[in-house]
Amino acid sequence: MLTNIKKIKLVKQASKKDVVFIAVAVLCLSPVISSPIALILGFFLATLGLVPRQINLNALTKKLLAYSIVGLGFGINLEQAMDASKGNMGLIITSIFSTLFFGWLLTKMMGIESKTGHLIASGTAICGGSAIAAVAPAINAKEDHTSHALATVFILNSVALFVFPLIGHLLNMSQHAFGVWSAIAIHDTSSVVGAASAYGNESLQIATTLKLARALWIIPIAFLSALMFKGDSKKITIPLFIVFYCVAIVIAHYLPQFSGLYQEVFSASKRLLVLCLFLIGSGITLKKVRAAGFKPLLLGIILWVIIGTSSLAYIQVFMP
Repeated sequence: MLTNIKKIKLVKQASKKDVVFIAVAVLCLSPVISSPIALILGFFLATLGLVPRQINLNALTKKLLAYSIVGLGFGINLEQAMDASKGNMGLIITSIFSTLFFGWLLTKMMGIESKTGHLIASGTAICGGSAIAAVAPAINAKEDHTSHALATVFILNSVALFVFPLIGHLLNMSQHAFGVWSAIAIHDTSSVVGAASAYGNESLQIATTLKLARALWIIPIAFLSALMFKGDSKKITIPLFIVFYCVAIVIAHYLPQFSGLYQEVFSASKRLLVLCLFLIGSGITLKKVRAAGFKPLLLGIILWVIIGTSSLAYIQVFMP
């Protein structure tokens, strides 16, 4: 009898968690919640233990993020996207390989485990968690290598969502310049789009296009990583949402008669992205922050400062 009463209490507690979590998640789909606030709400619920355990946050976030990115493709101008990619390809390539080089150098200097250091450098150089998830199996990384790298990147992503728009406004950066900077210097696609969206629609279009052009480097970097660490190149996964994103841009360009529908999809995708940031925040706990460790986190911060300040200096001089 006592066991049944305990079970009933647990079910009631779980149902209350579900109601609170779902209510806040739905609220994040409304215009009243911005990207940074959604992230804070998620972290707040996680800290209070109000995130339902039966929800696989990682899997759900990946799916919804992929859908939102593809949806954003319907709001991107094909000609502008091609011009932006061509004009900034040199900056993208330089930032990627310089980040990987400094990551390798600092990993040795700081005495950090080589695979952990390489995963943090790869996540900083390309696209955060997606790059880490692609490179980790290619170099046969252990679970603790991957978790430390992911925790480091997620922490810095959260900071970027608040800091980058603030710096952009303080420096009075143009929409184009901020879009380029956020695409180059912020790790995850979700935080890039979240920060750029908070800055303006033009910034969002530029940032999304350049970020995904940068993300395409997951494949060659994963192959190079497998060779460096004598891993398994057959385990490399290709992010198909990038392909579908490009398809969406092409469809919107060659079938302009449905422009009204495309704008609706684009707007809905921006709101879905805010929900994704809420889910990401829900997965950030104090335990994960502590698990990141001091040295890996310091490595991530130093690499982030290097790529952030150097790209900002270049953009300020050549893209006023």
